[in-house]
Amino acid sequence: MKINVKHVAKLANLPISKEEEKKLESQLSEILDYVEKLNSVITKGVEITSQITGLENVVREDKTESCLTQKEALSNAKNTHDGLYKVKKIL
Repeated sequence: MKINVKHVAKLANLPISKEEEKKLESQLSEILDYVEKLNSVITKGVEITSQITGLENVVREDKTESCLTQKEALSNAKNTHDGLYKVKKIL
């Protein structure tokens, strides 16, 4: 399969040399030829799957828990201002 590498490079805003163009044209053609082989695979009767292990995401139930009050959280802060941590500028 022939692909216009120069056009693809232009769409991607990638400057490429003539040498790169020839190399990429060859490589992309090989890739597309290989992918084209997938069209010959008979998939009739094969169930569509997105994964094969059967595993699902395992998550814990969200539960609210007690947490520090603002006063407790700020109790060990070196500097605070209006109920917030105050730190030195870094930029």
